[in-house]
Amino acid sequence: MNNQILLKCSIALIACFTSILSVVSTIEGYWRSIDDRTGEQLTIIEIKKAADNTYRGKIVYIYPNAQGAIVTHCVNCPPPYTGKPRLGLEVLTGLVEDPNKANSFINGRILESKTGKVYKGKAQLSADGKHLNMRGYVGISALGRNTVWICTDSANP
Repeated sequence: MNNQILLKCSIALIACFTSILSVVSTIEGYWRSIDDRTGEQLTIIEIKKAADNTYRGKIVYIYPNAQGAIVTHCVNCPPPYTGKPRLGLEVLTGLVEDPNKANSFINGRILESKTGKVYKGKAQLSADGKHLNMRGYVGISALGRNTVWICTDSANP
């Protein structure tokens, strides 16, 4: 009888720790960005947590476009990004964990280096930690667009 209770308690404890660990996911790492309109692979972005507890992302790889060309510089970007090389460009800044919602991130800024547009940003990490649903918007969140970034193992495709 005591062994059965001990076994059940052990299983319950393991289940609790497993569920807690599954909620504690990170967005740090490499993410493949996909154009939400064309489905083209755009870049690989490395996201790191900064000393101020915000997440920042920079381009570490640029995919060629459908014509085989690579846009190397941020031509249409606003200052201070104007004319800067896209490789190494910080395109995600200020993203912080949402204290009210697990695996959610808010208050970010996203630079779309292909067009030069800057958006407010938020993100939601999928339960399996393999997809980052990014929302870029101007003004209010309802006036924006979504894109999905896919987790990848390295800076090279």
